[in-house]
Amino acid sequence: MTTISLGIEGTAHSFGVGIVTSEGKILSNEWDMLKPDKGGIHPREASRHHSEIGPTIISEAVNKAGIGFRDIDIIAFSRGPGLGPSLRTTATIARTLALKLDIPLVDVNHCVAHIEIGCLESKFNDPVTVYVSGGNTQVIAFAGGRFRTFGETLDIAIGNMLDVLGRELGMGFPAGPIIETIAKDGENYHNLPYSVKGMDLSYSGMLTAAKKLHSENVSIPDICFSVQEIAFGMLAEVAERAVAHTKKSEILLTGGVARNNRLTEILTGVSERHEVEFHRVSPSLAGDQGAMIAWNGILQYKAGHQISVENSHVLPKWRTDDQDIIWRQSL
Repeated sequence: MTTISLGIEGTAHSFGVGIVTSEGKILSNEWDMLKPDKGGIHPREASRHHSEIGPTIISEAVNKAGIGFRDIDIIAFSRGPGLGPSLRTTATIARTLALKLDIPLVDVNHCVAHIEIGCLESKFNDPVTVYVSGGNTQVIAFAGGRFRTFGETLDIAIGNMLDVLGRELGMGFPAGPIIETIAKDGENYHNLPYSVKGMDLSYSGMLTAAKKLHSENVSIPDICFSVQEIAFGMLAEVAERAVAHTKKSEILLTGGVARNNRLTEILTGVSERHEVEFHRVSPSLAGDQGAMIAWNGILQYKAGHQISVENSHVLPKWRTDDQDIIWRQSL
């Protein structure tokens, strides 16, 4: 019997609603992103955005899926990690829907959902995942019943680093795609801090050095080119070590920064050197969206998990490796 899940994502600046079946068919995947006029994302503004746009996005997703609200079997929501105000607004909307429809509520780890939607699309079973976004930078693999973090950023995430640099260079938000485009015109490589510490990475030193180059009137294309090559090279080193250590045969690239073509080229090279399969999630599934929450909700529900409204408090610091992955216990 088919199960239909409505998933709500709202951990940061994006609010998304996806509807997915237990066969893995994405019926709809609607979202809206807050774009500040200047500066970064303010948590209260993001929360206000979610509360204002949420009902409209939910209605659009249900209509596009061609179903009625009473056809939905479960409500899944992003419980964490993320910005507290955004998470609380998202959880309130999810609880309200679950109570109104009298159907189960399922709490989803945002990071784990990025992995599982990539596995659904790629048909990968057990990859080393390179998860890169505005808020997270991790190299992950499944071991001992959990998604273990083999390496991660020690300070700022790569997406955040690119956005902050973009503001310094006079770019809009999000800056990552703009930096990628401008980097193609870069001709001169400038040394920047290459900070790989064991299996972990650090991007704050690179950001400071790149800002200094800008103050010294180094061309913006050269700065963008140099930042990309070094930042992505660091990620590739950690991913390569993880593949060598785990002996896994698949590399999955997911998260918002997965849209970057240069990063994809570099990780494709890693996969070819180690003779493993490689997949980058499609752009529509790379960023923060509801389909990944809906799909992960189905995986958890089918494995016997749901949560009561009373216990569904949000977890802003919920790590990838904090959750028992009950639906993969046979691996």
